[in-house]
Amino acid sequence: MLPAFRSKVYACTCSGARIATLHTMLGSSSVNAAWIAASACAAGLAVGGFHYAALWPASRIFGRSLIAGKDAAEVALTYDDGPNDPYTGQLMEVLARNQIRATFFVIGRYVRQKPRLTRALHEAGHLIGCHTMTHPRLMYMGAKRIRAEIGDATALIEDTIGSRVRFFRPPFGARNPAVLRIAAELSLTPVLWNVSSKDWKAGSPAEIERYVERGIALNQRRHSGSNVLMHDGSHLEMGIDRRRTVTATANLLGTATRDGSRFVTLDRWSPAS
Repeated sequence: MLPAFRSKVYACTCSGARIATLHTMLGSSSVNAAWIAASACAAGLAVGGFHYAALWPASRIFGRSLIAGKDAAEVALTYDDGPNDPYTGQLMEVLARNQIRATFFVIGRYVRQKPRLTRALHEAGHLIGCHTMTHPRLMYMGAKRIRAEIGDATALIEDTIGSRVRFFRPPFGARNPAVLRIAAELSLTPVLWNVSSKDWKAGSPAEIERYVERGIALNQRRHSGSNVLMHDGSHLEMGIDRRRTVTATANLLGTATRDGSRFVTLDRWSPAS
């Protein structure tokens, strides 16, 4: 269960003391107290349900997104929040040494700052996807802002690399029906993930590797491919230190290749029509 959803349910079940206080203060009947309790629970469940639908990667309540293929040996490494000097370049070197292509979901404002690095990613054979212009939580945005964030970033990326952009990952995985509708109108495939490296908070490369290896092993037991979420940058600022992600990637490539994994880009699971 989504943590936010659990917290809302917990808040609902723990509201008895508050309701009892209201009951005493207002001198209301037991029927009124029960009505207040039911209303509080309904509101908590509604909020929790919305956050589950909007944020949980596997949720399809608002619509379908690409996650992974059905071949358990296939692994897609995906990196968000770049381009980011110098770590995007270091990742390119690691991937090149291992002859692996990855998918990079780039932020428009960083593409504007680092167009040459963005073009280098594309020229090296990596797949480039849209990660909006400024990395907002789109689930809280209106349609006009959503369209500008996705559409402006897509146009900028395409102008920079000279090639069509086909894939879009919503920041934080946050989406609502308008996000998915607008992505479809822009001919973009929304993408989520089924393995999180948690590299934005991991204390060491080894910790990142453990998260990824456990996630891949779980997907293999479920007979699913693995779409691994990692970060070569940060939405907070350019230059965020991602050396742990670079080191973890180098180590994972050696281990996973020996274990029989095959590295793919997302277009493997969603061929162009």
